[in-house]
Amino acid sequence: MHPAQPASIARRTLLGSMLATPALAQANWPDRPIRWIINFPPGGAADILSRILAEHFGARFGQPIVVENRPGAGGMVGADIVAKARGDAHTVMISSASSHGIGPVLYRSVPYDPLADFTHVHLVGSFPSVLAVNGSSPIQDFAGFMAAARPGGMTYATGGNGTMNHLVGQLLKQEGRVELTHVPYRGSAAAMTDVMAGQVPAVMESLPTAMGHFRGGRLKPIAQSEEARDSTLPEVPTFRELGLPGVTSSNWFGFSIASGVPAAVVERWEGAMKEALAAPMVQQRFAAIGVRPGTLGPAAYTALITSELDRWRQVIRANNIQAD
Repeated sequence: MHPAQPASIARRTLLGSMLATPALAQANWPDRPIRWIINFPPGGAADILSRILAEHFGARFGQPIVVENRPGAGGMVGADIVAKARGDAHTVMISSASSHGIGPVLYRSVPYDPLADFTHVHLVGSFPSVLAVNGSSPIQDFAGFMAAARPGGMTYATGGNGTMNHLVGQLLKQEGRVELTHVPYRGSAAAMTDVMAGQVPAVMESLPTAMGHFRGGRLKPIAQSEEARDSTLPEVPTFRELGLPGVTSSNWFGFSIASGVPAAVVERWEGAMKEALAAPMVQQRFAAIGVRPGTLGPAAYTALITSELDRWRQVIRANNIQAD
């Protein structure tokens, strides 16, 4: 036998095993615990939605879902962790308007590309931002809010800079021609706590996060941001109805992983997310907090993010909105 033949056979065997490894890994996925990054503090919409879905996936996959809250910079700190996990289908996150539609065009220094560094798998859900005041406030409605704000201005709290709620407040400031001072907190829970305690007169908050406080009367919703009234707040008018069509926006959250994940695994994640969003338990829990389950798959969800980046870039430049 020619002496080169054994080495050639060994090389072919090694090459074959290397080519087979990705297919084997895909077949066995998930083969270890899934790291779920929540890029906002506990108690916010991202946290609520993540934990509902993580509970579903943990039961479906038979693998632990390790949930980590990694907040900061409007969700960009946590998003950067996922962006740097290139090719890892076991590191996932709830992407959002804040981390992928606003922050990348609001902040000067962004550590990731919101499109190139991620595989956007599916839209999870959408809901309005809601302007609310303390439940015992003398302000009864939006007209009362504007009347109270116009003499000397008013402050409003949000869960942080660069969030959708921050930007909706800035749109209200511009279109309503009223002086509103943004007070960013480290998370929605802290912002709402201070409004309920009377430390800040108003809050712009995501519906899922504030729903319990609305039902308990601790916060009073007076306007919401989407085109039509949310079915869980049928008595609360939209900004459009109130004569401010420019203050129209939908808060959205989706499911994303890092770029470089094999297409077969992305398809499995997409199928799992569709199944989750159709599950009665998930739908019931979403409905209870005013979230409409998403229907957009990878291409359509990526297109949504692209359009949102374009929209908010124009809004931020036209209104000279700063990150504070």
